[in-house]
Amino acid sequence: MGRYTGPKARINRRLEQQVYETSGAIRASEKRQQPPGQHIRKRKLSTFGQGMREKQKIKYYYGLRERQLRRYFDEARRLPGNTGERLMVMCELRLDNVIRRSGLTRTRLQARQGVVHSHFQVNGRTVSIPSILLKPGDVVRVRDRHNLKKYYEEVAASNSSEKCDWISTDEKALELRVASMPGAGDVSLPVDVGQVVVFLSR
Repeated sequence: MGRYTGPKARINRRLEQQVYETSGAIRASEKRQQPPGQHIRKRKLSTFGQGMREKQKIKYYYGLRERQLRRYFDEARRLPGNTGERLMVMCELRLDNVIRRSGLTRTRLQARQGVVHSHFQVNGRTVSIPSILLKPGDVVRVRDRHNLKKYYEEVAASNSSEKCDWISTDEKALELRVASMPGAGDVSLPVDVGQVVVFLSR
C-alpha cells in the first residue's frame, strides 16, 4: 500500500478510531459513526479480522506501507525484549512522528509533508525522508529560512496537543531533541499490539 490519499473519515469509521487527526476527517467521522458501506450489519470479527484491523490502525496512523511495517516487525523480532513493544517504539521514533509529537505540527501528514519538502534538519543536515528512525540525543530543527520559521512559529503557537516526556521542545528556537527512548506507555496509538504480532507471525 502506498501513502493513502482517499477519504480519511472513511478509514476512521472503518477502524472505529481517529487514526487521521485532520479536523475535516474528525468532524465527518463524528457526524456518521457507523462503518462505511450500504446496509452494514455489525458482526463480531474473527481472530484473523481482529488482527487485521489492529495492523491497519498502525499502518494508517503512522503512514506505513505494508513492506515497511513488515521490515519493522522483522527487526523488532530480532531485538531482545517484547516484540510488540519494540515494534511500536520503532514507529514512534520515525522522524515525522517525532515532529508531530513535539507539537511543531498539528498532524502526522503535515509533519510528513514538511520533511518531504526539506523543511527540517537532523543534527545539522537537511533531510527529506520521513521514515528516518531517530535515537536519543538527535536534534531536529526547522531550517533557517524566514518563511519556514514564521509558518512553524504560528503552527506551534496554535497547537494545543499534549507534549510527551521523551521529547524536549524549544518552541522559540523551533528545535526539538530526543531526550530518551520512548517506553510502552509513551506510544500514542491505542492498539492491541499482541494481536498484530500474532497476525504478522503467520
